[in-house]
Amino acid sequence: MLSVSTFRRLVRASAIYDVLMTAAFATPWTFLLLREQLSSLNVSMGGVPLPVFEPFHLLISSLLGSVVMVWSVLRIVDPQPRFGRYDAAARYLFSTWMAWALLVTGQPVLWLFIVPELAWGLAQSLPLRPGVGTRGGQPHESLLR
Repeated sequence: MLSVSTFRRLVRASAIYDVLMTAAFATPWTFLLLREQLSSLNVSMGGVPLPVFEPFHLLISSLLGSVVMVWSVLRIVDPQPRFGRYDAAARYLFSTWMAWALLVTGQPVLWLFIVPELAWGLAQSLPLRPGVGTRGGQPHESLLR
């Protein structure tokens, strides 16, 4: 069980991780640079080169990157426990779709995304310790804002 203050630090840390991992996805130009690196890494891990991205694919990756960046900044500035819970749910969804892509494509580079997503999701699913600022193990409403 985690204290509310420890949990808030965990929420902020997961957001900082997301900024570092997702910033390059936020624009088509930066993603194209990242894609080349990911493709090389995938080949070195025994996979095949990643497919070429067309403008529509770049749009989708940039939309994803932009949304994750905004969501990350919110959690850095205001690391509420409920944001951590929502983030855990999002990470489970992301992990599910990445695992599906791994099953369909067999691209080993996906493991580098799946494992941390699941780890952050599990960490942000841990129960909060009852104590100051909580009622019956749940954070007091003022701490959730």
